[in-house]
Amino acid sequence: MAGGGKAVFLDRDGVLVVPDFRDGRSFAPTSLDEYRLYPEARDCLDRLRIAGFRLIVVTNQPDVGAGRIERDVVQEMHRRLAAALPVDAIMTCFHTRQDHCNCRKPAPGMILAAAHEFDIDLARSFMIGDRASDIEAGAAAGCRTVFIDLGYVVEETTEHPNFTATSLNGAITWILSATEDRATS
Repeated sequence: MAGGGKAVFLDRDGVLVVPDFRDGRSFAPTSLDEYRLYPEARDCLDRLRIAGFRLIVVTNQPDVGAGRIERDVVQEMHRRLAAALPVDAIMTCFHTRQDHCNCRKPAPGMILAAAHEFDIDLARSFMIGDRASDIEAGAAAGCRTVFIDLGYVVEETTEHPNFTATSLNGAITWILSATEDRATS
């Protein structure tokens, strides 16, 4: 899909939102009391915005489909995220793995839909995530990928990100550097 603009697609939990860490795994917050953004998220996204990127959150929220959280609670979380951060859109898949939909990462459906809606050139774009499914979705869509390694010990590992960082700031710094490198070559 060759559109005009460039974007950074961002997973929600573990990238912008602080997850709950238990037993080597991360879990999405299930209440508004647990929901909080990483402190550096605003500054990082502002840097991307200044560099001309559209910012689109692509998030699996299967706890809704599994009945562990109400959809309106997730929608309020997203309202708060959109109010606090300069994002263009929040694309959400509420399905569980058993639904076999085309929007749930690692399928690239949300990324492809956003690329169509916002006229995004996926070859000029990036996907940032903290799970293998994020990286697989970004690669399947034709984006360069950045894996944020939060040290999960009970998660599937990803083998092929374009870059691995330990924080959102590290991911953004690499993206801006990679973008400058392409512009000067």
